[in-house]
Amino acid sequence: MNHEQEEILKLKEEKNAIIMAHNYQTQEIQEIADFLGDSLELCIKASQIEDADLVVFCGVDFMAETAAILNPSKKILIPDPQAECPMAHMLPAEDVIKYKKRYPQAAVVLYVNTLAEAKAEADILCTSANAAQVVESLDEDQILFGPDMNLASFVQKRTDKEIIPIPEVGYCYVHKMFNTGDVTFSRENYPDAEVLVHPECDAEVQEAADQILSTGGMLRHVAASTNKSFLIGTEVDMVTRLRRENPDKLIYPLLDEAICETMKMHTLKKVKNSLMEEKFQVKVPEDIADKARSAVERMLEVS
Repeated sequence: MNHEQEEILKLKEEKNAIIMAHNYQTQEIQEIADFLGDSLELCIKASQIEDADLVVFCGVDFMAETAAILNPSKKILIPDPQAECPMAHMLPAEDVIKYKKRYPQAAVVLYVNTLAEAKAEADILCTSANAAQVVESLDEDQILFGPDMNLASFVQKRTDKEIIPIPEVGYCYVHKMFNTGDVTFSRENYPDAEVLVHPECDAEVQEAADQILSTGGMLRHVAASTNKSFLIGTEVDMVTRLRRENPDKLIYPLLDEAICETMKMHTLKKVKNSLMEEKFQVKVPEDIADKARSAVERMLEVS
């Protein structure tokens, strides 16, 4: 631990705060987090917060919003309010409403990677870890699914229901960086490595991989596997966490350039300022929060 990290831990204690961080945060942020996880794990943890007065959320905007939705009486802070998820902004609420009018018989399943206003228009939410399970839990045969087209394609292969992606070309720019050439080249360099990719990757990259897993799924798989080496097809700091927790295994990024720039906007200095000055508070209008909360809670019941 460096001096700044120690100062943050001291402040955290004084303020009765907890720090939640996504797996894509840098190592120095991961090391000070009380809870580190993927979007499903963070949702579950956010629904269980009881004894903290402050929650500092090191992730992108929709994640902090979800924590605020699930904890209306808590003060939820985000160290840098500019840390936005570009994919979440590809599906504004008005577009969801348009699709609902066009397909009135369809259920609306939205990825947790959406803004609160869009979540409020959903019947239920999902994450990459439980998307197929959530879709299968519904009675409807037609599903409006957004905003990630690759996750929609992943689910379509695992259900007989009709999956209609909304928007048609929603995507995560980090996972769109991967191509089949990366898999082929990496296999040549690391012939013994198992290739694990995220379902936000393009379909052909998923087909070229050995396993398609959420980041939480990757953690469990690597820990339990008898294999000793892995190539990881998601944001590079997932490799940081995997290496830290599996020091006996060889873990390589499938692509060094797979960096989520907005996830990296949180720094130790910003976390410290967030705790000291109790900013920047994430607020969701009550009417939107109430509607979005029921969609989140329905997902948690299925999960």
